Amino acid sequence: MPYALESRLVIGVASSAMFDLTESDAVFREKGEAEYRRYQEKNLLSPLGKGIAFSFVKRLLSLNDLSADPDNDPLIEVVLLSRNDPDTGLRVMKSIDHHELKITRAIFMQGTSPFRYIPALNISLFLSSHKDDIKEAIKLGFSAGLVLNSTIIDDENDDSLRIAFDFDGVLADDESEAVMHTTNDVNEFHAHETKNVMQPHNPGPLKEFLVRISKIQLIEEQKKISKPNYKNRLRVSIVTARNAPSHERAINTLKSWGVMANDAFFLGGIEKGKVLGILRPHIFFDDQSGHLASTSTVAPSVHIPFGIKNTQTQ
Repeated sequence: MPYALESRLVIGVASSAMFDLTESDAVFREKGEAEYRRYQEKNLLSPLGKGIAFSFVKRLLSLNDLSADPDNDPLIEVVLLSRNDPDTGLRVMKSIDHHELKITRAIFMQGTSPFRYIPALNISLFLSSHKDDIKEAIKLGFSAGLVLNSTIIDDENDDSLRIAFDFDGVLADDESEAVMHTTNDVNEFHAHETKNVMQPHNPGPLKEFLVRISKIQLIEEQKKISKPNYKNRLRVSIVTARNAPSHERAINTLKSWGVMANDAFFLGGIEKGKVLGILRPHIFFDDQSGHLASTSTVAPSVHIPFGIKNTQTQ
C-alpha cells in the first residue's frame, strides 16, 4: 500500500541546512570532487555537526508523539533533498542516525538540485543554503527559504518549538509592500491597508506551511482537554514592521485562513533583532535582507527571496 503524504506536514531539507558542512565544502572547492569523495569516505563514521536548521527540524519531529501511532502514522515527515550522489551522501544519513533523527526518506541527485520534486512529495517548506536553488524554487511558486549563516538556538533543556514569521512577502504576498515601495510614504501604506482592512491578503510563499503548523497547534489544544496539565510546545509568532493602523488587516487575514499566532509584534521600524534576541525562536523567516542582518546575530534566520523587495536586487 502506498505511503501517503497528503495528510502530513512534509518538510524538505538539504544537508547544507541540517548540518555544518563548512569543512566538507572547503575540500570540494579547493581540491575538487574526487578528493571530496575520498574525504567523505574517510570520515564516513565521523558525525557531522549541527547546522542552522538542526534544532528546528529535531523539535518539529518530536511533535510526532502527538500522533496516536507516531511510527506508522506520523504528523510530520522530513525528507532529505541532497545534491550529493548516494555514495557521498551516506555520511549525511549516518549523521542523521547518530543524532537520532527520524528521517528515513531521501533524494540524492549528483550535482543537481532536487527541488523540482517538491510537488511530488507534498512538501510545504524546502530549506537549503544553496542560494540559486531557493531562488528557482520561489520562481516556480514553491515554498522555500535560504538558510543563512546565523546564530543557532540549541537549548536542550527546553522541548518547545518557537517559529517566527515576518508577514508581508512571507505569509502574505507583496501587494502592500509594493504600495510602500512605489509611494515611499508610510501614510499612503496605512491608508491602503485601512481601505482594504476587511480584504484578506493573497497568500505568500509560506502561507501553506503556517496552515499546516496551525493544525498541529489544534491537536495540542485538543490534548489539553484530556490532559489539563499538558503544556503546549509549539509557539508561533508574527514579527513585522507593520504598526497601527495597518496591523488590523494582517490579523484579519490570519483569521480568514483559520490560523492564529500566539504572539504578534507590530514594530513600526523597531529593529527586529532586539525583539528576537528575547523571543529566541528556533527559526525566523523574513523576505528583507536588511532585517535579516539584524536577526541573524540572535536567531537562526531564513531569507524568503520573494516579491518586489527582492526583484529589485536580483
